[in-house]
Amino acid sequence: MAPSPFNQASVALQTTLMLASLVVIFAGIKAASAIVVPFLLALFIAIICSPLVRMLMRIRFPRGLAIITVILLVLLFGLWLGSVVGSSIADFRSQLPNYREQLTEQFRVVVDFLAQFNVNLSIEQLRNQFDPSRAMSLATDILSGVGNLLANTLLILLAVVFMLFEASGINLKLHYALDDPDMRLNQIDRFLESVNRYLAIKTLVSLITGVFCGFGLYLIGVDYFMLWGLVAFLLNYIPNIGSIIAAIPAVAVAFIQFGFGAAAASAGIYVVANMVMGNVVEPRLMGRSLGLSTLVVFLSLIFWGWLLGSVGMLLSVPLTMIVKIGLESSQGGRWLAALLEGELQPMTSKAAEDNAE
Repeated sequence: MAPSPFNQASVALQTTLMLASLVVIFAGIKAASAIVVPFLLALFIAIICSPLVRMLMRIRFPRGLAIITVILLVLLFGLWLGSVVGSSIADFRSQLPNYREQLTEQFRVVVDFLAQFNVNLSIEQLRNQFDPSRAMSLATDILSGVGNLLANTLLILLAVVFMLFEASGINLKLHYALDDPDMRLNQIDRFLESVNRYLAIKTLVSLITGVFCGFGLYLIGVDYFMLWGLVAFLLNYIPNIGSIIAAIPAVAVAFIQFGFGAAAASAGIYVVANMVMGNVVEPRLMGRSLGLSTLVVFLSLIFWGWLLGSVGMLLSVPLTMIVKIGLESSQGGRWLAALLEGELQPMTSKAAEDNAE
């Protein structure tokens, strides 16, 4: 039986209303970004810290003391982050004339090499195109969004504390909110568990990646290796694209200091870290790949960056992954979650039966 014009019009109206509602919601979020961004950052920190709180409670820490201990660790990390960024920027500004001289020497080697192949360039042209200050500005621009939130540090920390105290009862509250007091909706628990697991493992992998990159750059002798390791830690939340962006300033400084050899070695450190941690360690810890397609990563970077600024760019992939996990936990959203997936494996008959259930 062919669908009636009335049904077609109803579907079209529902689709239009849904799209219009999304536009209104996103416009509201963007207008309230000054409130939404600190809240999202606090929620992100709380989810990451909750495994540490549970670990301390397992070794007989009272809940309040465990939360205070974790908050102090977060505060110390924030102070360390601010000191690393501030001291690196101040030192870079004082060393900028020396870097420009070193860059001129490196360009002279490049110009002489290209001249052997009848490619004629002037050092002035290269100096105008490649300014050493851009390497540092790229890193500081990435961290500026987080730094701008330091004025809201007290608000964020208080929100994290209250979220951690409420974390133990969030499952029950969600079940009651969705009219499921008998706890029959298992997808709610699966969603919360998947989100916590993803962010905990991603944070651990990002931390190892940042330490590995920073230590490798230290062995090479690259300046500000702690800053580059911090950038690698933060941008590892953005797969594929993040490692490339994180490598640019470190490789540029390595080239300015030591030339092509050190730049190639620095790039190799990031390639090894991305291949080993992203393709071997992370999927093994998670049990399966929770990756997004490269196109989705790029589009989410643009979308969340437009919606929430630089902090939205840093949280773009975790936010998109939370949406994807939520879609996977619902019957009607699995088809959309499959579209966000990176590479799908052929579905076995057992997997097809599980999805059908």
